Amino acid sequence: MNRPFVLLLSIVIFAGCSQTGSVATTAGITSSADLSSHGGKMELRGHAFPPPAFNAFCAAEPRLCSTRGDVKTLELTDAHMAELHAVNRAVNRRIVEQSDLQSVGREDDWRLPGKVGDCEDFAILKKHELMKRGWPASVLLLTVVTSGGEGHVVLTVRTDRGDLILDNRTDAIKEWTRAPYRFFARQSQTAPGKWDRIAAASGAS
Repeated sequence: MNRPFVLLLSIVIFAGCSQTGSVATTAGITSSADLSSHGGKMELRGHAFPPPAFNAFCAAEPRLCSTRGDVKTLELTDAHMAELHAVNRAVNRRIVEQSDLQSVGREDDWRLPGKVGDCEDFAILKKHELMKRGWPASVLLLTVVTSGGEGHVVLTVRTDRGDLILDNRTDAIKEWTRAPYRFFARQSQTAPGKWDRIAAASGAS
């Protein structure tokens, strides 16, 4: 990984979560028929450093930190799509967005939230809820992005129809190439506990 990227990623992660409501709206996916024919799978560019609070989170919640498993992409059936929509909406409504500094008195604290949380806490809870429904941890990857220069965390769901994004800022589920973010890094599927750098998508928003 080159040094400028390492420095930029550190800045992105320490910046915290971007605020709800500042993302331009784009159409979401309601069924597998809405997906692009090219599949929309992320291309990776080697390893990246994990967010600073990630290791402490893994020590506290190893099951939710895990990406172990033989399944690398899940078949996206209509039933699976319905589950994604149900979990995304339910978590977005259940948790009140609040910064780590406000909720726990310190910045950059990753955890399974109760009633309040910031962007990574929403993503962690969505992973937790999908795993309870039988989804493998190996296809549910915490992912660092930026929006307007501010750091943000979403959940990437790897399917046979492409990589989909669950986000606390919208109930719409989007293909990653159509999400209004710049993608930086995600949990590695091949090296548990590590992160991979994401290549820029051609034609992405």
